[in-house]
Amino acid sequence: MAFHEVRFPDDISRGARGGPERRTQIVELASGDEERNASWANSRRRYDVAYGIRRADDLAAVVAFFEARNGRLHGFRFKDWADYKSCLPSAAPAATDQLIGTGDGSTEVFQLVKRYSSGAQSWTRTITKPVAGSVRIALAGTPNLSGWTVDTATGLVTFNTAPGVSVAVTAGFEFDVAVRFDTDLLDITLDVERLGSITSIPLVEIRR
Repeated sequence: MAFHEVRFPDDISRGARGGPERRTQIVELASGDEERNASWANSRRRYDVAYGIRRADDLAAVVAFFEARNGRLHGFRFKDWADYKSCLPSAAPAATDQLIGTGDGSTEVFQLVKRYSSGAQSWTRTITKPVAGSVRIALAGTPNLSGWTVDTATGLVTFNTAPGVSVAVTAGFEFDVAVRFDTDLLDITLDVERLGSITSIPLVEIRR
């Protein structure tokens, strides 16, 4: 299988439903107490993009996109309008948004990440599909406009010269989610007035 570095149509994804999914095993003991165990270390996102189809042209675009991906075979980019920035939805990405590492004088490659925090707890998400032209980098709080490159297919930031010891490496960016269709069938309802509709078009995040 392959991953196609192409994004699902934004005007359709804007109306999608979905979000993060966790997998937790819950065992109820004879006493009534519970034991809970996390089956997954990381969440996985699921979406249904059928809700974004409003016109016959939207339907045609989805069918074409589905056929070009060979159904579930090939992955692609998807913009999750509820979570696509390194910062809050109301803000613009800044170079100091997310700590992606600390320099040691020899490490030149750093992975983009986004942290989700609540109280004393946090979870770190690996970002592998940053949007081209959106990445901002800072060293010790000072924006760096050059001296580094970012691979938009992996989210790896490579410096020409390794950041110095104890230097905070931070980043700001927009990003997509790597997904695939979670069906090999588009169940289209032909309707003369609405010119067709699809009940459900599920997408699921690709985890590697």
